[in-house]
Amino acid sequence: MAEADPGPIGALGRVPEVQLAGSGELDAQLRSASGPFVVRGLVADWPLVQAGARSAEEARQYLLRHAVERPFTVSVGASESGGRLFYDSSMGMNFRTVSAKLPEVFARIAADEGKSGAQPIYLASIDVHQFFTGLHDANHVELGDRSCLASIWMGTRTRVAAHNDFPDNLACVAVGRRRFTLFPPGQFRNLYLGPVDNTPAGRAVSMVDFHAPDFAEHPRFRDALGNAQVAELEAGDALFIPSMWWHHVEGLAPFNVLVNYWWRDTPRWLGQPQDALNHAMMAIRDLPAHEKRHWRDLFNHYVFDSSEEVVAHIPPQARGVLAPLTAESAGRIRAFLLRALSR
Repeated sequence: MAEADPGPIGALGRVPEVQLAGSGELDAQLRSASGPFVVRGLVADWPLVQAGARSAEEARQYLLRHAVERPFTVSVGASESGGRLFYDSSMGMNFRTVSAKLPEVFARIAADEGKSGAQPIYLASIDVHQFFTGLHDANHVELGDRSCLASIWMGTRTRVAAHNDFPDNLACVAVGRRRFTLFPPGQFRNLYLGPVDNTPAGRAVSMVDFHAPDFAEHPRFRDALGNAQVAELEAGDALFIPSMWWHHVEGLAPFNVLVNYWWRDTPRWLGQPQDALNHAMMAIRDLPAHEKRHWRDLFNHYVFDSSEEVVAHIPPQARGVLAPLTAESAGRIRAFLLRALSR
C-alpha cells in the first residue's frame, strides 16, 4: 500500500533536532525547552524497537509476551477513510469502538497487512502498567523525578486530527514510522476547531483535512501552515511536544507502535483548565454583554492578572483560597464546586 500524499505539509519547516551527550542532558533539555524538539535514536536500544526492526510480526509477538489477559479498547475505522479517524457526514464518528483481546487484534492486523482497503485498526492511549507486565521495565525513558503516565499506541496506518493536550508529552516511536505536524498554542483560531463535547478522543480537534485542505472553507489554515513544524520519526526516535501545542499525527507504516509519557509541572491536585472552560461556557458565555465584560474583569483580577495587590488589604490568615493554593485548599474548592453543581 502506497504512503499517503502529505499534501501541503510536505514543504513546511522542520522541528529542531538536539543531540544529547548523556542521560542527564535530556532532563536539562526538557526543563529549558521553549518549543518541540526531536532526539534521534533516543530509544533505539529498547528490545521492542529491536524486535520491530526485524519485522512487524516479531514486534507483535514481543508485545503479546508481555500483555495482560484482559480486553483492550480498539477503534476500527471504515475502509474508505484512508486511515483518518474522524467524524462522519452527520458528525458522528467514522469509526466504531470494540473490546477485544490483544491476540485477536494482532491476528486481524496481520491478516489484513498489505491488503488494499483494509479497515484501519487503532489502540489508543493504553496504560502500559495496567495492560502489560514487564514491558515498562525493559522499555522506558528515565525522566527523573517526573510523575509520568506511560501510554502505548498501536495500530495500522492512521491519521489523527490536530489536537492538543494539557500535559507535556515525550512521544517515542517504537515500531514503524510517524509524522507529526505541530502548531504553537496560539494557532487554535486558524485550525478551525470542532465541538468540545463531541470529540473523537476527548479533546477538540481541527476540522481541516490535512491531506486535502479546503482553503475556501478554512482560509486561515494557510496562516496556521505558516507557523507549523513537521517531524518525521523512525523507530527509536523521540519527539518532545510541550503542553498545549497542537499536533496532527500520522502512522505511516503498516504497523506502528508509539510509547509516550505525559507529565505536568504543576501539582496533580490542581484542577483541569478544560473543566473551568466548560463551566464558563455554561455560566458566562450566554450572559448579556455588559455582564460578560464584568466577569472578564473579575477573571483578570483574580486569575490572569493576579498579584499581591489583589489580597494586600486582607490579613494573610484570612485570605482563604485567595492565598497560594495547597492540596488542602484546592480540595475545599473542589468540594464546594461539587456541592454547587449538584443542586
